Amino acid sequence: MLCLIVGVSFALFAIDRTSDASAHQQRELSGEIAAPQEGETAAEAAAAAKRTNTDGQASKGSPRRVIDEVAEAVTSPFSGLIDNASSEWLKRGVLLALSLAIYGFGLSFLARAIRVRL
Repeated sequence: MLCLIVGVSFALFAIDRTSDASAHQQRELSGEIAAPQEGETAAEAAAAAKRTNTDGQASKGSPRRVIDEVAEAVTSPFSGLIDNASSEWLKRGVLLALSLAIYGFGLSFLARAIRVRL
């Protein structure tokens, strides 16, 4: 169940990011926001786009907030390992992999080992 919650949280994150990127590209193509200037880094361009975006991000719904809070609580033991990571995708991916390894494989292996001894 823990793996499912963390997996769903990652999937929702990925959906949000890809739809945000798509919307950003559409706004850039329609001329609502400026393309990155020469010598401007991607981070600077993203910060500028965020400042010019007046819609803002809609608040998360209650089920989504609960899923994200539970996933954060479940992955909090591993969060110290990736605090210095620069990419949100990297952070979420590593937390997903560690959660699947520990909670999925590790706990199922432990349960089988205990069942065999009893």
